[in-house]
Amino acid sequence: MTHAGPPAPGLLVVGDVVTDVVALHGAPLAPGTDTAAEIVLRPGGSGANTAAWAAHLAGPDGDVRLLARVGRDTGEWHADELRRTGVRPHLTVDPGHPTAVVIAMVDATGERTMLTNRGAGGRISPDDWDVSLLPGAGLLHLSAYTMFAEPGLRLARLAMAQAAAAGVRVSVDPASTGPLREFGVERFLAESAGADLIIPNLDEALLLTGAPTPGRAAEILSERYGTAVVKLGPQGALAATGGRVVATVEGIRAEVVDTTGAGDAFAAGYLTASLRGAGEEAALRAGCRAGAACVALVGGRPRYGLEVNRLYPIHAD
Repeated sequence: MTHAGPPAPGLLVVGDVVTDVVALHGAPLAPGTDTAAEIVLRPGGSGANTAAWAAHLAGPDGDVRLLARVGRDTGEWHADELRRTGVRPHLTVDPGHPTAVVIAMVDATGERTMLTNRGAGGRISPDDWDVSLLPGAGLLHLSAYTMFAEPGLRLARLAMAQAAAAGVRVSVDPASTGPLREFGVERFLAESAGADLIIPNLDEALLLTGAPTPGRAAEILSERYGTAVVKLGPQGALAATGGRVVATVEGIRAEVVDTTGAGDAFAAGYLTASLRGAGEEAALRAGCRAGAACVALVGGRPRYGLEVNRLYPIHAD
C-alpha cells in the first residue's frame, strides 16, 4: 500500500543536470581499435537523478524541485524529461556553454568508467539561486558536484545559509572520491558544515574520516553532521546519529545491468521516506529498494510507467 495522509514536505535539490552517453560493453576495452557496445543516450546528473527518483517515488502528490544550470543545446529536452518524472525544474540556460556530458563505459559487471565535461553545470552560481524555492520545502539536498567549482561553492554557501534561516534541513551527497580529493577533504568538511545529514558511499565515507570500518566512519561523520547514512552498495546501508550507529540493513538482490545513478536513487528513496516520517531503518530500506530498482535499468533515472511505488512501497515505521 502507498502512503496516505497529508502531503509530505517538499524536497529541493541543488545539483547537476548531465547528458549521459552510456556504452555497455561485454568484452574488455580494446585500446587502438573497436570494441562492440550497446550505446544509449540518457538524461542524467547526480542532482537531477536524485530529484527524478524522489518525484517518481513520491507520486502525484509529491513536491520535488530542482535548481540546476543547463546549456542551450539540450536544456529544453532536459526540462521536459524532468517534468515527465514529476520534478519541478528551475533551470538556468547558459547561452555560451553546453549541458554537462558524461560518457559512461559500463562493463559486464555493471561497473562504470566515466569521462566528464562539466559544461554549463560547472558555471552554476549565486545568480541562479531563487530563495522563493524554499517555502514548503522540508529539506535542501546538495550534490557536492556543485561545490567543486568556485561559483557553485558560493551558491552552496548561500543556499545552506538561507535554508538554515528558513528552518529547512540540509543534506549533502559528497559526489565522488576523485573530485573530493582534489577539492580537499578538510575543505569539504568545513564548507559542508551547515548540513544536518551526509549521505556518502563507502569509499567517500572512509576518505572523509580515515576510519577503518563503515560503522566507525558513520559514527565520526554523525558527530560532525548530526546524521550520517553510508551507502554500502549490494551490502546495504547503515545510519548513525550523534556518534552512534542506530540502524543497519542488508542489501536487496537485483539483476545488475548498469550501476549509474544507484547512489542517487538510494538518496531519493531515503530522503522521500524520511520526509514522510519514516524511522532510520525504514528509510534505509526505502533507499536500498530504490537503488536496486535503478541498477536493473540502463541509465540513472526511473523509466516512465515503471510502478516503483507499487513494487517498492514506502511507509513510516
